[in-house]
Amino acid sequence: MTTWVALVHHPVVDRAGEVITTAVTNLDVHDIARSARTYGIAGYFVVTPIEAQRTLVERILSHWKDGPGARRVPERSEALGRVQVVDSIEEAVARVVAAEGRAPLTIVTSARRGPRTSGYREVAHELGDRPGLLLFGTGHGLAPSVMEAADRVLAPIEPGSDYNHLSVRAAVAITLDRLFGGFD
Repeated sequence: MTTWVALVHHPVVDRAGEVITTAVTNLDVHDIARSARTYGIAGYFVVTPIEAQRTLVERILSHWKDGPGARRVPERSEALGRVQVVDSIEEAVARVVAAEGRAPLTIVTSARRGPRTSGYREVAHELGDRPGLLLFGTGHGLAPSVMEAADRVLAPIEPGSDYNHLSVRAAVAITLDRLFGGFD
């Protein structure tokens, strides 16, 4: 089956746990698209309800898919060709359903371990049987409503140190490698 990735900018939380909307960054769009292409991810959704942010991402994508960037760096054009900009998680799920013909297993990520945590091997096995949508939060993580609605909560990346504040780009790359990379 196929797996999709969503980088969620709303609903996410800030340091105080308040639900907010974060800004899209150019680096996240590029780097996550490259990781998604490397690991064979079917598509990558940038989720933001802010129209100006969606327009900005579409302009970036146009430059790299159809403009001068596509001619200069065709590999990046190929990776960014998998990016779709949507205004909500629900729209991302609907697009996966339209492409796959069935609802995806929704899998959320968090830097904190919780009671519903599933391991990487378990989730990788499940993704062999049905489409999946991996949701990554910006800011200080996905809102509680998103966490509670998900089918699975993936185990956090635990670096073995007292510092655990990876960029979302790094977290996506590590997660994809743990799910789909070699286990040697």
